[in-house]
Amino acid sequence: MFDILEAKLRATPRKIVFTEGHDARILEAAAKLKQGGFLTPILIGNVEVVRAKAAECGFDIEGLEIIDPATYPEMEKMVETMVELRKGKMSPEDCRANLLKGNYFGTMLVKMGYADSLLGGATYSTADTVRPALQLVKTKKGAHLVSSCFIMAREGKDGQELLAMGDCAINIDYQDTVDKEGNVTFTAAEKLAEVAIETAKTAKVFGIDPKVAVLSFSTKGSGKGGTVALSQAATAKAKELAPDLAIDGEMQFDAAVSPTVGQLKFPGSKVAGYANTFIFPNIEAGNIGYKIAQRLGGFAAYGPILQGLNAPINDLSRGCNADEVYKMAIITAALA
Repeated sequence: MFDILEAKLRATPRKIVFTEGHDARILEAAAKLKQGGFLTPILIGNVEVVRAKAAECGFDIEGLEIIDPATYPEMEKMVETMVELRKGKMSPEDCRANLLKGNYFGTMLVKMGYADSLLGGATYSTADTVRPALQLVKTKKGAHLVSSCFIMAREGKDGQELLAMGDCAINIDYQDTVDKEGNVTFTAAEKLAEVAIETAKTAKVFGIDPKVAVLSFSTKGSGKGGTVALSQAATAKAKELAPDLAIDGEMQFDAAVSPTVGQLKFPGSKVAGYANTFIFPNIEAGNIGYKIAQRLGGFAAYGPILQGLNAPINDLSRGCNADEVYKMAIITAALA
C-alpha cells in the first residue's frame, strides 16, 4: 500500500504541515520523510526550540522549513484572511491570538495554498485539530458533514488485504438536521449515505475496489428496531446518489464477509459475502468493530482519515509513535 502512495507522491510532489514541530515523534518522522525525498514536511514552532530538540534526539532536519507563528512576516495578511473567513464571528485580536497556535496557523497555511495537507494531534485533542479545519478550510462542495474512515491492512498468503471502515471516530450517531421552523433539512439517512459514499472514495485512493456493506444487526429486514431502518434508508439513498457504487444493506457482518452466509441471507447481492468497505450505523459499533479487527484480526489500522473537507487534514492519536506519524503523513499527503 505504501509503495503505491509513495509513487503517487514522487509523481506529484506535496507539502505537509506538522502542527507540533517540537515533538520528538514528529521530528523523527520528518527526518525520515526528508531522507525519502518524496514529501516535503513543514514544521510549526519556535525555530531554536525545534532545532534544539532535533539535535538532542539525533534527528537530521537540516534544510526542512520551520515556521514560527510569532515571527511570521505575513501574519497580518493571514489575520485579515481569517477575519474574512470567520465572517464576524472572531475579531482581529481573536484571530491573531488563535493564529499564534500551531493548529490554527498550520490550517491557515493549507487554506492559503502554502501547503497541501496537514497532520496534527500528537499533543492536540481531536477537537483542536478538527475545529480549525471546519472553521477555515471548511467542507467541500456537496458535503454536509465531516466523517472518518480507517484503512485496515493485513498481510496474507495472497498479498496484502485492505479494508475500509467508516465512521469510527467522528460522528457519534446520525440524527435529522432540523431548522428553526422544525423542518428537516438533512435526514439521518442522507448523512449515513454520505459517509458511505465518501468512505468508498477514500478506499479507491488506497487501491481498494469498494464493495460497500451498510452494517446492522439485521440482514434484509430480518430484524426490527435500533438502527435497522436507518441502515436500510441510507443504503437506498446511497444507491440513488451513487448508482455505479457497489453497495448493499442492511446486513450483518457475517453476511458481509462470508460468501456462503451472504448469499444465503442476501441472495443475488453483489456485495454480500465479498464486502471490503464497511459502514457502521453509529460510532459505538464502528469504534468497537475496527479495534476488534486490529487486536484480534491482526490488521494494522491507519486513521482516522478525515473525509468531507476541502483539503486533507488528519488527526493523530496522542499516544502515537513516530512510525505511525510517518505513515499517516504519507496517507494524508497522498489524499491531496
